[in-house]
Amino acid sequence: MFKEGDHVREAEGFVAIKDINPRADVHLLVIPERHVPSFREIGEFEPEETKRMLEFVADTAREAGLEDYRVVVNVGEGAGQTIFHLHWHVLGGQTRGLP
Repeated sequence: MFKEGDHVREAEGFVAIKDINPRADVHLLVIPERHVPSFREIGEFEPEETKRMLEFVADTAREAGLEDYRVVVNVGEGAGQTIFHLHWHVLGGQTRGLP
């Protein structure tokens, strides 16, 4: 998943791609290179790596020109997770099909 998709931003260990099924005017996925199945396992990242990942999420939104946006992580099949590799949804503008 890390190497696939339309890359819009990259940094050591992380990539941002355009979602292939967008639910908002801007819908990006931030994906860590290291495999972690879901947010449940976030503790597998070292604190510094977690900090860099969250900064990458925020910087990705800023570089996409978003001032107001959502950051969403689906955890588990029942919550809509379909790809079992941790990823963050960055959603800006009008959203479609989301509460």
